[in-house]
Amino acid sequence: METLKGKLYLIPTRLGDNAPLEVLPISIKKIIETVDDYIVENEKTARRFIKVVSSSKSQQSLNIHILNKYTDANELPSYLNACVNGKPVGLLSEAGCPGIADPGAEIVKIAHEKDITVVPLVGPSSILLALMSSGMNGQSFTFNGYLPIDKSERRAALKKLERISFEQNQTQIFIETPYRNNKMLEEICASLNNNTRICVACDITLPTEYIKTKTVNDWKHTNIDLHKRPAIFIIQKD
Repeated sequence: METLKGKLYLIPTRLGDNAPLEVLPISIKKIIETVDDYIVENEKTARRFIKVVSSSKSQQSLNIHILNKYTDANELPSYLNACVNGKPVGLLSEAGCPGIADPGAEIVKIAHEKDITVVPLVGPSSILLALMSSGMNGQSFTFNGYLPIDKSERRAALKKLERISFEQNQTQIFIETPYRNNKMLEEICASLNNNTRICVACDITLPTEYIKTKTVNDWKHTNIDLHKRPAIFIIQKD
């Protein structure tokens, strides 16, 4: 008789160091208590998160596969062997939701190819939370990831996003490496139309959370330090 396949659970994590159950539903804890096989970006932080969520969970029982930019793509199908053998597997993001601006999407793709049931669990996504709180178009939007590092290319990219936003009435979302956030806001103010609306959302769900939507002109007169604070930038030109 064919073994019933285990499910792949997509397990969101908190966006900072706040207590997990302040931002995650109790269902996350219940799933973690039943799953021993995990696919994670960083073993140390994953083990710490699992221990905080379920202190009674045996660390020795955990089987952990690492998925990051150094992982050999040929190894990925084997990460789901536990599912094929009837056991559940947890795909755990480093921050936020697996598969959203996250390498876990490739594992989910393989799971579908292997006819493994994929179960997304509820949790915080900084991208969606920023969009929700921006006051910008939530019907049509694009997440663009990181913009170019080169200054002239970055300015060209910003102007392009502004143009697309205006022509298609489409919200444009992107991120930056946290230590470059202040520079990015400076570039936005120097490159875009004074009336274009910009939302800056950082430290989402944390006590230091800061979310403001202002015109470029208003941002030019705003003093805010975004250095090393995880942030989302959103553009809307009406």
